[in-house]
Amino acid sequence: MSIEEEDAATGQITADAARVYEDFFVPALFGQFAPWLVEAAGLREGDRALDVATGTGVVARAALERGARVTAVDINEGMLSVARDLAPEATFRVAAAEDLPFEDGSFDAVTCQFALMFFEDRVRALREMKRVCRPGGHVAVSVFAPWQESPGYRDLIPLLSEVMGPPAGEALKAPFVLGGDGVLAGLLSEAGLAGAEIRRKTGQVRHASLDAWLDTEIGGWTLAGAATPRIMQTLKAAAPDRLGRYRNDDGTLCFESPAIFAVAEV
Repeated sequence: MSIEEEDAATGQITADAARVYEDFFVPALFGQFAPWLVEAAGLREGDRALDVATGTGVVARAALERGARVTAVDINEGMLSVARDLAPEATFRVAAAEDLPFEDGSFDAVTCQFALMFFEDRVRALREMKRVCRPGGHVAVSVFAPWQESPGYRDLIPLLSEVMGPPAGEALKAPFVLGGDGVLAGLLSEAGLAGAEIRRKTGQVRHASLDAWLDTEIGGWTLAGAATPRIMQTLKAAAPDRLGRYRNDDGTLCFESPAIFAVAEV
């Protein structure tokens, strides 16, 4: 596995990719889920909120809009540099989810959007989220449903495997590995957060065109360094035949993106 593919499997991205992520991935996909997650966490005005693996801060910004006092952490300095620019009123720190630098019970709610799958020790990370949340507060986590249930990725992943090699296709499966029946609930239970309420939410992936989808999917994710111009040309040449079913009459693209939300009271 190349360095780029290892990065993809662990969620590491460059600062340039972080900007692509914020400019394109957030409006295309992640932005719509953030308000749902902070609502599920029960955040109210004045609450102390912690967002774990905040990325470019999309959930942190949604929490700020609800009047919360927001702290957010991530291990990616590239991501945090973008987050700080967009939400200077929040506090952003470099920290791993498995070792949160806060006292017990420091927050009224802890959120983690589409990041649990990338942690080195998922159960330890969830235990840390529980530890820093006050008794009676909530830990709210979201993960994607299996990739086979997400129409666009069901077709893109095999294409990527053919063009870039099987490790690249496997890397693109990484965001979906916790979507199986009972997987998330099992992790929460092992971390001492049994009895979490599990909800399914379905968003929409939206892009201006097939080319824009590929540019965002590759350039805003962890395979950006491995995608040479020739590879991108090959992917885009194959896209109308392999991915054209998701294109609308006006050339825009959309397909469903199912997700799983879990909310546990501490």
